[in-house]
Amino acid sequence: MVLGAVAVLFTGTVVESRADGLDTPPQAQTVAEAAVVLSEADVIILGEVHDNFRHHQVQAELVTALQPSALVWEMVTQPQAELLTPQILQNPGETARILDWEASGWPAFSLYAPVFAAGQGMAQFGAHVPRSESQAALKSGVASYFGADAQRFGLDHPLPEAEQQIREAEQMINHCNALPDHILPMLVDVQRLRDASLAAAVERAWLQTGGPVVVITGNGHARLDRGLAIYLQRALPTIKILALGQMEGDATGGTFDLVLSTPSVSRPDPCLAFAKPD
Repeated sequence: MVLGAVAVLFTGTVVESRADGLDTPPQAQTVAEAAVVLSEADVIILGEVHDNFRHHQVQAELVTALQPSALVWEMVTQPQAELLTPQILQNPGETARILDWEASGWPAFSLYAPVFAAGQGMAQFGAHVPRSESQAALKSGVASYFGADAQRFGLDHPLPEAEQQIREAEQMINHCNALPDHILPMLVDVQRLRDASLAAAVERAWLQTGGPVVVITGNGHARLDRGLAIYLQRALPTIKILALGQMEGDATGGTFDLVLSTPSVSRPDPCLAFAKPD
């Protein structure tokens, strides 16, 4: 894979202020330049819009360039990650079979295949919280379900009321204004549980390999102002975290160290799923 081969797909890079007030890294106009900036970190979070193939091309190039010791996957459970040997990762069909990808609910494996292939020589870690587990967590409370480390990661602290309301409003919009109000706090709790679970997986990867660690995840978990970095920095305050957000067109959302923008992909209206039959 040639580094920078997909840089022409980008409309440019926007660098937003970091949530922690640290100096903003220099702007990067290509994937190669982004790799230089991101290489300074112990943990590199690579965001994505899940069904945008260009975003996965960029992730694959960056994994190849950065050569981290470990990859952490939002889409994979830890037991699944332990099955991903270098030999398995050389075969996309076998990788998809081992992960039961077709039944996973994630976009087509062909989108992610280049990223898995790029990481075949690295330790693999999973952070996925299956739906059955998230439902169990809601019954017991996400902090209680997370266990003894909830306090160390900060999952036991409720969100400030203003932020809670903002997040609930976003969940309503994301679900086409079709959900009952009482569901919204649950969705926010699940999002926080997944952030903390990603942070915990990164910590395992860091302690076992010494880093650097690359995280493959959606932009919502990658953003520095509310995503996994909040929980990870609390647990490991001395490590350096950098995050790349990948947007579509002029869309923005959240705080990142670097933001790369690509054209959007064609997709059906997601609100059709909520439409009531005539």
